[in-house]
Amino acid sequence: MVSGTMIPGDFEMKLSARNVLKGTVVSIATGAVNSEVTIEIGEEVHITSIITNKSCENLRLRVGGEAYAVVKASDVMLAAD
Repeated sequence: MVSGTMIPGDFEMKLSARNVLKGTVVSIATGAVNSEVTIEIGEEVHITSIITNKSCENLRLRVGGEAYAVVKASDVMLAAD
């Protein structure tokens, strides 16, 4: 886990989020407005996010490329059967 600091290029970005998970993009499903991006953060462990197509383009996301899932939430709900 990366602890609040990401270095995407020539500069350092600090985040208040503590849940920053590094992974590899395994799929991008592009729609009319949004893209569904799935990254693998561990063996058979995936996180999927819906982002705008413009954001996908600006982040230069591609299958096989590196990406980070940044989770910042005030509530996390769990359920079980």
